Amino acid sequence: MIPLYSTQQVREADSFAINILGIPSIVLMENAARSIYFYVLEYAKEYIKTKTVGIVCGKGNNGGDGFALARHFVINGFTVYIISLGSEEELKGDALINFRIIKNLLAEYPQSKLIVYQSLKDLTILDNCDIIIDAMLGTGSRGILNEPYKQIVQYINELNAYRIAVDLPTGLDLETATGETIFDADLTVTLSEFKTGLFYGKGYTNCGNIVKGSIGIGEEYYQKLTVDTYLIEPEDAFVGLPIKELNIHKYSAGKVFVIAGSSKMPGASFFTTNTIMKSGTGACFLAFPKSIKLLAQQKLDSAIVDSYDDEGKGYLSKDNLNELMDRLQWTDVIAIGPGLGREEETQEAVKEILNSYKTKKIVIDADAIYAIRNKEYQKFNLKGKILTPHHKEFADLLGIEVKDLENNLLSIGKQFAKDLGCYLVLKGAPTMIFNPKGETFINTTGNPGLAKFGSGDVLTGLIASFQAQSDNIEESLISAVYIHSLAADLLLDKKTEYGYIATDLMEEIPNAIKFLINSFV
Repeated sequence: MIPLYSTQQVREADSFAINILGIPSIVLMENAARSIYFYVLEYAKEYIKTKTVGIVCGKGNNGGDGFALARHFVINGFTVYIISLGSEEELKGDALINFRIIKNLLAEYPQSKLIVYQSLKDLTILDNCDIIIDAMLGTGSRGILNEPYKQIVQYINELNAYRIAVDLPTGLDLETATGETIFDADLTVTLSEFKTGLFYGKGYTNCGNIVKGSIGIGEEYYQKLTVDTYLIEPEDAFVGLPIKELNIHKYSAGKVFVIAGSSKMPGASFFTTNTIMKSGTGACFLAFPKSIKLLAQQKLDSAIVDSYDDEGKGYLSKDNLNELMDRLQWTDVIAIGPGLGREEETQEAVKEILNSYKTKKIVIDADAIYAIRNKEYQKFNLKGKILTPHHKEFADLLGIEVKDLENNLLSIGKQFAKDLGCYLVLKGAPTMIFNPKGETFINTTGNPGLAKFGSGDVLTGLIASFQAQSDNIEESLISAVYIHSLAADLLLDKKTEYGYIATDLMEEIPNAIKFLINSFV
């Protein structure tokens, strides 16, 4: 796991370096500038054609980092155009010192220029830069961008250049990973340690590659801090793989009962059920309407159809639960929801299952989540259960708007899982796992091709399968989420993000498991 830190923790690290270690703040700034410079050379070298760099510097310490960084480029033969958003009279502290240093240095390097920003016209000097560096606002910035920052960010985002953010992209609120107008970085060199807001929400979409720069205090300080949010690494996924004992048989290898599908949406149940069998489970049954049983028998690879008498209606009702009781008691895991339908009778059946099987492992997805929307979930004991909504489903579950959810995504997700004692798999880019202890695990695999019908149904199957084969809910959950998206990444070797569909994803799951195993064995 890679720990992620809050902005407050990072600010306190700066204070520790200055007040306890006795490192002058300007030395920290210089260390940061050197670190950023070398990362730019490493990650952007293929974009450096004319050795022309533009740096836009704010009035605070982030701008000071930019002025110091500019000096490293200048003395190493680059033409550098520096735009300062503050005049010499407006700057102070270390930012002012580095402003004056670069100002004096440019007397020896007349090809480079330092401009104090007056209007958008000043930005035209950046039009032909190979690289543009955002050193405008740091971790203290919150909320919507004011002018001139908003116009400047919009202008730079339209330029054909490799864009780099110092510490974080301007316009990104690190506390909530939100923002309206945000610098669109190809590379973010964040300072000291990885910050939580860079890896989800608008941070995920606007940071590009994220690397960790250094201010020169090492990692020992951070290792003593308490964190509750992490990035998932391949090792974590490997640890969570179910163990296959030599003497297992089809029933000890995990038993899953899938309650999914209806005449209106039968396909989702097949993705879920077939994925279960392709990811190691020994025995799987699909509860399916008798009126369309033949369709399921044609679509399933090796799972067995357990039909119930739907009286031709094509969906599950509470009256059918007696028919399914033996299987519900027999199974290790219940996976419920994909394509199940939203009829009132079906919703009542879902609620009855949740009430009757409180100690059973249950993966609750899609239409089963819909059945307990608008805070209905509060009526049920969901301790130890796994809920797998996407953002809209989660917002509906809570009875709030999606925007309100996404403005406080991390805190809402943590509190939900903690209050209910459940596991929340919030599907999205990236997918996030929240556990009952209030911890969050952010997935690090996947690509936009996952945004298609059926992808979530495959994930439900993979989660249910691994849960049936393992006693460790959290580890197997992390592994399932990671492998699901890893399969999507492996598909890029064969198809583009445009071309693969849920069937391809499902078929790639065994290869993703093999790829992960081969990476460590």
